[in-house]
Amino acid sequence: MKEPAQGSGFWSALRRGGVPSAIASVMGAPTAQQMAFIRSLTREQRRSEVLRTPLDRLETVVFDLETTGFSAQHGDEILSFGAIRVVGDMIMEKEQFYTLVNPRTVIPEYITELTGITREMTDEAPPLMNGLHDFMSFVGGRVLVAHASAHDKAFLNAALWKTSKVQLTHRVLDTMMLAKWLEPQQHQTYSLDELLTHQSIPIEGRHHALEDAKMTAKLWVAYVQEMLKRNVTNLADVYAHLSHA
Repeated sequence: MKEPAQGSGFWSALRRGGVPSAIASVMGAPTAQQMAFIRSLTREQRRSEVLRTPLDRLETVVFDLETTGFSAQHGDEILSFGAIRVVGDMIMEKEQFYTLVNPRTVIPEYITELTGITREMTDEAPPLMNGLHDFMSFVGGRVLVAHASAHDKAFLNAALWKTSKVQLTHRVLDTMMLAKWLEPQQHQTYSLDELLTHQSIPIEGRHHALEDAKMTAKLWVAYVQEMLKRNVTNLADVYAHLSHA
């Protein structure tokens, strides 16, 4: 998305430091502090030492996004972030994150029917920058996990570029790809519902970002336990197996 022209009153004032951060935040404009934090977090996220972290101690954040559609490249926007922290094969039930964000665009009726999110709900929600900043603060330097992660990565990258002119550098593991390696030819679609059913994980609250993240976390834990049984001991081992799957 093209930035406003340099002479634009508000943005020009913001760049000169003429708009207080609190006011800028309320108005939905990225503050210098928010951009600096996100930019700093994206640096050095692919450091090699995490590859040697034992899988039973690996810190991850399992997350999900709800969006106004399925194409970040064609103007669809994030509606909500949901995430939960996992250490090894232990879900940290009390360490959860959820927020709606205001997409500043129309929410299609079929998306409201799918997610339950209405325009009235998002009108009261914080702007994208605030939600993204809080989400990235929750993630910190941990490895990310998602199901069918290409969708979520595309929207995160679009949001990060729009707000801070950076790309996602965190490692992202995909439970769909793990299922294809660990359970080859056992599923038709490798959809989240199919894999949850196969693992006897109750399906509750589908298409709510936090509930989907919590169910995906249970799936991730099941796969961590299976990988440990196969003597897959660290993240480097996981990547090695996935590259040959």
